[in-house]
Amino acid sequence: MKTTGNTIFISGGSAGIGLAFAKKLSAAGNTIIINGRSEERLQKALKELDNASAIQGDLSIVADRIRIAKELTEQYPETNIVINNAGAAFMNDLSDDVNNAAEKAFQEMNTNYLSVIDFTRLVLPNLLQQKEAAIINVSSIAVFRGNKYLPTYAASKAALHSYTQGLRDTFEENSNLNIFEIYPPLVNTEFSAEIGGANGIPPSEVADELLLGLGQNQFDILVGESKTFSDKL
Repeated sequence: MKTTGNTIFISGGSAGIGLAFAKKLSAAGNTIIINGRSEERLQKALKELDNASAIQGDLSIVADRIRIAKELTEQYPETNIVINNAGAAFMNDLSDDVNNAAEKAFQEMNTNYLSVIDFTRLVLPNLLQQKEAAIINVSSIAVFRGNKYLPTYAASKAALHSYTQGLRDTFEENSNLNIFEIYPPLVNTEFSAEIGGANGIPPSEVADELLLGLGQNQFDILVGESKTFSDKL
């Protein structure tokens, strides 16, 4: 699909991978709307972007989700790309009987999976009115294999992956709506600091791959080490 002249909403767009997406897509000639929980961080991010605005709110909260979707469709009805990037991840030791593994898993599943389903439902009617539209779900290399450090995070991203495939199948006969999924490996961001993110790739590399994948209609966009799992798609 086209990579310029779009109006793009990016959840979790005030830092990390989301901000890298915003910078790359803004530089390519798109209008950007970033979302995040912190108004201060959003305003800081806007200073690094051209042709961008922000909608503050927490998409993991139902009331915020409804408000954000309403504001987006009413103030930016030309929005034709939604990037579901906001996420939650916790180190979750399943062998520790004091650790509340289920509570951490609930937060991850709510943010990484259930909230994406509901927000997509809320914005789909507007997207379907566009001549060319896309939903881009940011999953993870963890889709392909969980590990002992992030077992429940991996499970939430695997759920998102399965949902994305189902969404793609649902709209496969609608040539105006494209469903993308991008699979970052470990990325060096504040979000991943607790799990050794300093050893990861720069977020700009993920953004580069996204722009390339969009232009080539590559609906499954593997990044870095994730490319070794291409046979599992």
